[in-house]
Amino acid sequence: MVQLYNLHPFGSQQVVPCKLEPERFCGGGPDALFVAAGCKVEAFAVAGQELCQPRCAFSTLGRVLRLAYSEAGDYLVAIEEKNQATFLRAYVNWRSKRTENSRVCIRMVGHNVEAPFQETFRDQMSIVEMPLSETPLCISCCPVKGDLLVGCTNKLVLFSLKYQIINEEFPVLDFERSLIIHIHNITPVEISFCVGYVAVMSDLEVLILKLESNPKNGESVHHHPHKPNSPVTQAEGTSNETLQLESDDFVICQKPMELLGKNSEQSGISVTLESTGLDDEKIKYFHVQHLLYRRFTPDISSYVLSDDIKLHSLQLLPIYQTDSLTSERKNLSQEKELLSLFCFFSLPHVGYLYLVVKSVELMSVYQYPEKSQQAVLTPQFLHVITSNNLQCFTVRCSAAAAREEDPYVDSTLKVDYSNTYKTAKTQSCIHLLSEAHLLVRAALMDASQLEPGEKAELLEAFKESCGHLGDCYSRLDTQYSHLALPYYKMSGLSMAEVLARVDWAVEDGSQNYERGLIFYISHSLYENLDEELSEELAVKVVQMFHVAEPKQLPHILCSPSMKNINPLTAMSYLRKLDTSGFSSVLVTLTKAAMALKMGDLDMYRNEVKSHSEMKLVCGFILEPRLLIQQKKEQMFPTELAVHLKETQPGLLVASVLGLQKNNKIGIEEADSFFKVLCGKDGDTIPQLLVDFWEAQLIACLPDVLLQELFFKLTSQYIWRLSKRQPPDTIPLRTSKDLINACSHYGLIYPWVNVLITSDSLADKNYTEDLSKLQSLICGPSFDIASVVPFLEPLSEDTVAGLSVQVLCRTRLKEYEQCIDTLLERCPQAVIPYANHELKDENRTLWWKKLLPELCQRIKCGGEKYQLYLSSLKETLSVVAVELELRDFLNVLPEDGTAAFFLPYLLYCSRKKSLT
Repeated sequence: MVQLYNLHPFGSQQVVPCKLEPERFCGGGPDALFVAAGCKVEAFAVAGQELCQPRCAFSTLGRVLRLAYSEAGDYLVAIEEKNQATFLRAYVNWRSKRTENSRVCIRMVGHNVEAPFQETFRDQMSIVEMPLSETPLCISCCPVKGDLLVGCTNKLVLFSLKYQIINEEFPVLDFERSLIIHIHNITPVEISFCVGYVAVMSDLEVLILKLESNPKNGESVHHHPHKPNSPVTQAEGTSNETLQLESDDFVICQKPMELLGKNSEQSGISVTLESTGLDDEKIKYFHVQHLLYRRFTPDISSYVLSDDIKLHSLQLLPIYQTDSLTSERKNLSQEKELLSLFCFFSLPHVGYLYLVVKSVELMSVYQYPEKSQQAVLTPQFLHVITSNNLQCFTVRCSAAAAREEDPYVDSTLKVDYSNTYKTAKTQSCIHLLSEAHLLVRAALMDASQLEPGEKAELLEAFKESCGHLGDCYSRLDTQYSHLALPYYKMSGLSMAEVLARVDWAVEDGSQNYERGLIFYISHSLYENLDEELSEELAVKVVQMFHVAEPKQLPHILCSPSMKNINPLTAMSYLRKLDTSGFSSVLVTLTKAAMALKMGDLDMYRNEVKSHSEMKLVCGFILEPRLLIQQKKEQMFPTELAVHLKETQPGLLVASVLGLQKNNKIGIEEADSFFKVLCGKDGDTIPQLLVDFWEAQLIACLPDVLLQELFFKLTSQYIWRLSKRQPPDTIPLRTSKDLINACSHYGLIYPWVNVLITSDSLADKNYTEDLSKLQSLICGPSFDIASVVPFLEPLSEDTVAGLSVQVLCRTRLKEYEQCIDTLLERCPQAVIPYANHELKDENRTLWWKKLLPELCQRIKCGGEKYQLYLSSLKETLSVVAVELELRDFLNVLPEDGTAAFFLPYLLYCSRKKSLT
């Protein structure tokens, strides 16, 4: 908190000409001011060309005791007194009151307005009478929803703002008495209400409650008034005898008390709810939560409660989501979204500011040099009217709300700076800079009110203040040194500009680097910024981490920002590292990368040979940027990755797979990496990527979609087979390797080999792709139906296409179609196919399908006659074993040669005697 001496954030001062001395006044939103004097209220314009000119005036029933305006609903409410009777009235549609003698409509609250009166209501002001059983003492309007809360002696009455829709063009504003809050042991002098939060203030006590709309533990709302039991104990309570003594002989002073959160229920103040609204009300309050109770002690030197020790200026201040505001007045209340809520109240010489959302805590205490009369809290300032001056103090409401909205502003920037920073050196500079920063940030939160030039100037000041705060946190040894990172980020300074602000000069030759600077540089280098440091600055960064954080040196050297580092210099610092305390394999790989930059292949090989491939994979997992770097949101393989592609592709694939297992790289990123590495664009798939997909299947990664991986592999196998396109590099695994290592690759059915041997294929790579595809189809996890539409490029005119098509139809249990295809294209594979596939429930196809087909084709003769005849003999041997003699005779052809079938008939007849 900083008091602004002789300085106020007001651009000008205007005098409002009133006919009578003002007794009460209040603001009327952004464009009006209401002044009450006697039995009259005047409204003045405070914006536009009619500045400080009267807008309208209207008479009241009596003298105005309290006056309040609600921007939601655009209405004025007043407590008026006449003939010692008190009235509560709301003035609606007051902007239509052109002259003092204009007609006014007076109606009772809840009165239904009929459609014929719509034109009348549109053009004249309405006064809504709200009768109460007890005298109203104070009033408060919710700034978000426009609901009205009225304070009486033993209760608070809530009137919900409602709209009667006469037609789509003109809604009539009305109220409904929806809730009574019975409150005992405190008499409200001032109240404040905001979206369910209620603040009640007496002369020396403040109570903050939250009305909750969800029932708690099955608790229901009482729909009738009742007497609550006061939880005050004898020690805290006051008996009738004590009250009598106080009035006659003694002044009883209770001790001061502050109770936060649930402890505030022990205040001795009883609160119960009585619902009076309709059943179809949108929001009902079922439960009350105590948030804060604060009690102050009067001055015992005086026998009466003087104004010197009375509380005043109770206020609940909401802060809204900055992007949820709208310029349309009628939608203002609906569009606001509450972000934070603050409560302020004041004694004559000290003010208190509490945060009451999410947690209840005291944010600031304001000491006034003079006795205060009234105070008003805004998101940026606290304005205090004292006996002689208008004083102004900075507040942190907007800053706290901004931090709530954007946690990256900082991580712990506490509210009481004097307790946050331990040393006078840090307190003096950081405290003042923080105050300036908060003022600028608060002004920027409402940027819609700024001119473009003003906004640009404020943004520049904001960035400058962030830079200064970043300097403080980076150079001073505080427990919040990590805040250098967010402040430097918000300043817009580049890493080189930040390093240029560092004082590198050392008198005694020893250099100490504070934690804040190290924290900022290390995180910036980890973020892969699109910024390359010069060789000179890169060397300074290496020196810095060699002294302050030697364990981070391998990671620092792998940053793209350190591209210009001299590899000889980097190697010299890497050799100085003691690898006993941290991963030696990471240092080894960093040395190998530097050796490649130097062109020293012997040194590279010596470094790589010092560890097993498994350890090298672990090293790449510790620092993925040894293989993959990003610049301008694009991925680039490193020089080391390019070298591994040529010399150790298996290690490269295993390393990228390790990165994916440890969530260091995504599926699409890995695919893109291999394409870029192999220089393939678009849909062209390099063999190294196919190797990676096969490795993913073997590894059974949990986050990889299995069918999607099957689709990638089968699509590539099919494309290469259809184009007779060999792989661009030698595959890392053969089909046998995959079958032995991966359960998703199944053993190829024996009859498939008969198909393949029927055609001589000289290309080994072609047969490998075909075998891998056939093995996948034979595997247990493959979804056959999903791949059938993609088999079109594989023509059945080729052995590859024929084998794959028959395999897929077999997996889909289309056995009869497969038999027809094989009899036509490859008769020698029919019997191996039948022996493997026609089993159990499919065994009947031997005599129902295969036997008749063979007989028919033998009758037709042709060049395949001998193949069909051989297949028929084997089929008859199987059928003779499976069927009884009568059934066997029934399946034989009627026009067949008896001598040909006789041996099978004899075997079938003697089968029973043999068994």
